[in-house]
Amino acid sequence: MEIKIYNTLSRKKEPFKTLEPGKVSMYVCGPTVYDKAHVGHAMSALVFDIVRRYLEYRGFEVKHVTNYTDVDDKIIQRAMVEGVDSMEIAQRYIDEFDQHLKDLNILPASEYPRATEKMPQIIEGVADLVDKGFAYPKEGDVYYRVNKFPGYGKLSGRKIDDMEAGFRIDVDQRKEHPMDFALWKGAKPGEPSWPSPWGNGRPGWHIECSVMSHACLGEQIDIHGGGNDLIFPHHENEIAQSEAMFGKQFATYWMHNGMMQLSGAKMSKSVGNLVTIDSFLEKHEAAALRMMILNSSYRSPLTFNEETIEHAQKALKRLRSALRPALPKDGWGSAAKLEDQSVKAKESFLAAMDDDFNTANAMGHLFDFVKTINQARDEGADQESLAKAQALLNELVGVLGLDLSVPEVQGGEAEAFIDLLIEIRKKFREEKLWELSDLVRDKLEELNVSLEDTAQGTTWHWK
Repeated sequence: MEIKIYNTLSRKKEPFKTLEPGKVSMYVCGPTVYDKAHVGHAMSALVFDIVRRYLEYRGFEVKHVTNYTDVDDKIIQRAMVEGVDSMEIAQRYIDEFDQHLKDLNILPASEYPRATEKMPQIIEGVADLVDKGFAYPKEGDVYYRVNKFPGYGKLSGRKIDDMEAGFRIDVDQRKEHPMDFALWKGAKPGEPSWPSPWGNGRPGWHIECSVMSHACLGEQIDIHGGGNDLIFPHHENEIAQSEAMFGKQFATYWMHNGMMQLSGAKMSKSVGNLVTIDSFLEKHEAAALRMMILNSSYRSPLTFNEETIEHAQKALKRLRSALRPALPKDGWGSAAKLEDQSVKAKESFLAAMDDDFNTANAMGHLFDFVKTINQARDEGADQESLAKAQALLNELVGVLGLDLSVPEVQGGEAEAFIDLLIEIRKKFREEKLWELSDLVRDKLEELNVSLEDTAQGTTWHWK
């Protein structure tokens, strides 16, 4: 089977072919660390975690790089408000985001470069662009000449003339063209700065990613990822910088995830229209957020509300239902049928994921597989047959980063008490004390314990 990826650059799905056989280089734009991260940041991290996990499952060796933008106007402004060093602000939120990645079961990247750690390379990159005529210094700043790069606009589909015609903000008269963008910014009083050939200053946002990608992955990469809000100007400018520096195509595939939306608008710190990762995890298990993303297309916007959260939680419950043990029945003879359905489930899952990581379709096949497992269980499948199918289900959801184990707060010593209550309920039923029997069942339901009565006895599972 062949993997196909939707490429923003070509606006179509393309067969996946890597620069080096069996290896994938992937750079994903990370957060600007000036405030608490929200679930929109988590969405991008989760999407590319799923992409990475699947590529590794299919046998690729993936080098995954995600940066932290730790030099930025917003970080500087936050530091001034709090009266602390900007690096203290950046480190605070880097530490928080690192913990969120662990909480959300996101695999650690191969490298987490920071702009402040690559300053010599950034200055060298800017100087190279100046030497080649793609950039020009002006009063301590350095700007990129968009007219010098013939492919400018190829990612976003924009034309320079159209962009200039729509330019309505105050134009810096020092620029040769209104769309020229800053590679280096001269130092202002109170701001962090580094010495350079053009005076003390700091880099522009776009050059940081071009240089960090090059430093970690080389002149060309297989996949460049990020939210679709970065297509222009950030990723467009990265292409212009990197391809001007090295004279070759920067990234083969450009992948962009849709935005998390709250009340119909993109989730954004600047607008205040957000739900922090902290607040989400206080109320919900981490797997619910991943399930929300898996249930939709990664390229589409995702509405965040109680309905989508509830839908995700029900989906998790449905998946977990297939992991219940066999019922105490004998004589089931359909093991071959369950094995056949397991093979078909895996084939369908792979076909869906090969089609531009179509997780919604892949989940549909897994839910069908869950139905098959549960039907086999109800028909009296033995534990050995069920265990093989359940192991495959765990394997496939694991490819997507899902862990179907019950949260720890529900397990442990509680199970012994649940078994005891079921025994007590059994006595009530034998003595026809139906009201007391129902009371035990209802109270267990309130504690998210679901009972299932069969001719062979009562079983239970977490809801």
